[in-house]
Amino acid sequence: MSNIVFKLGGSIIAELPNSFYDMLVHLKRSGKCNPIIVHGGGPAINKLLDHLKIEHEFVKGLRKTSKDVLEIAEMVMSGSINKHIVTSIQTIDGKAIGLSGVDAAILQAKPLGIQEEIGYVGEVENVDTEWLHLIIQHGAIPVISPIGLGSDGQHYNINGDMAAAAVAEAMNAKLAFISDIPGVKEERAGRTIIHPSLTKEQTETMIKTGIIHGGMIPKVQSAIKALSGGVTETVILNGWESKDIEAYLDGKQAGTKLIIEKEANHV
Repeated sequence: MSNIVFKLGGSIIAELPNSFYDMLVHLKRSGKCNPIIVHGGGPAINKLLDHLKIEHEFVKGLRKTSKDVLEIAEMVMSGSINKHIVTSIQTIDGKAIGLSGVDAAILQAKPLGIQEEIGYVGEVENVDTEWLHLIIQHGAIPVISPIGLGSDGQHYNINGDMAAAAVAEAMNAKLAFISDIPGVKEERAGRTIIHPSLTKEQTETMIKTGIIHGGMIPKVQSAIKALSGGVTETVILNGWESKDIEAYLDGKQAGTKLIIEKEANHV
């Protein structure tokens, strides 16, 4: 049975309809695929940081992570958000196991850049898939919070899109980014265009020209990197529209696919 990593954006988690979780449980029970969830938590983290009056900012789409910010990010993502997703699955008679990337050293990490510039932000060096396979084999859906563990015991805040791409590579899975947007958008002549597919070269050009910006940058970069690392397919989908997800799973056009081939359907 094939694996699909669903990356849930923090902006949509609290509002995802029960039909989304019904779909995940149905996919698992029907034997169509093994769902794996990696999630973010940006808005909830921002809200708590603001409430506690802890300074925070983003650098090139990544959250600058001081020790205080790391503590809040881990508390929110590995705590309340992770268990919200697990509960949502289990209230419809599914089975889910919530994990931090620290648990069983599933997400082995190293610093992503210079600490003075972005703090305790990490990137995944290795994914230990043993426990993920065990959870799947025992009929449950893994739900992973993107906090990684360094070789020295330091915890790192990992961008959720990057973590999802690393898990998809390690699990030889397809990768679907579920967020509050229908794909990669571009404004042309007063109307919004959704690109059905983009290549690495096209996404790089769109980043340089500012069409792709902010949090979409690590999303598309992670998608392309995942393809290069062996992920069979990546797509950005709108979680508000269950029909988009269902269409994608049925092999129809939905969202924006990121592809390696030169022949992208570039609108």
